[in-house]
Amino acid sequence: MAKQYPPVPWERYAEDAIVQGRTEGEAQELRAALAARMRECGWELHPEKTKIVYCKEDDRRRTYAHEKFDFMGYTFGPRRSKNRKGEFCIHFSPAISDKAGRAIRQEIRRGKLHMRSEERIEELAQMYNPQVRGWLPYYGRFYRSALYPPMRPLDRSLARWAYRKYKKLRIVE
Repeated sequence: MAKQYPPVPWERYAEDAIVQGRTEGEAQELRAALAARMRECGWELHPEKTKIVYCKEDDRRRTYAHEKFDFMGYTFGPRRSKNRKGEFCIHFSPAISDKAGRAIRQEIRRGKLHMRSEERIEELAQMYNPQVRGWLPYYGRFYRSALYPPMRPLDRSLARWAYRKYKKLRIVE
């Protein structure tokens, strides 16, 4: 990439990569060049993962088969946000992916926090803080509000723990 297409922005992590073309024609050309280079190395592009994605924004209104993609636990796609003037508009930006959100919810559910009424709050904090301190800065870096739904089960689980541990907090109907 650096030799053949120096002005083209791209990013790689392990076997995954993102290449940004300015036009659809340039994207098709880059895809063909990458496929040829991969064949030279004895590899091939993954047919389902390799796609050209249209970065839809306010000033790009066309529709395309693929308008979002997942990379490193984020889903990059069109999202509503505020510009510098405080006006709402559509920007192509990252947020936590559905797959990463499901993994967080499963991890919280697997911990059965609400069943640990014998534990003190300090002990629970010692168990869960390292994970939560990893999730929040990583997935909350961009579009933090998308992180609220995956983290809601933790709040509910803590409330259920408190209801079980402290009987006076129970809601009586």
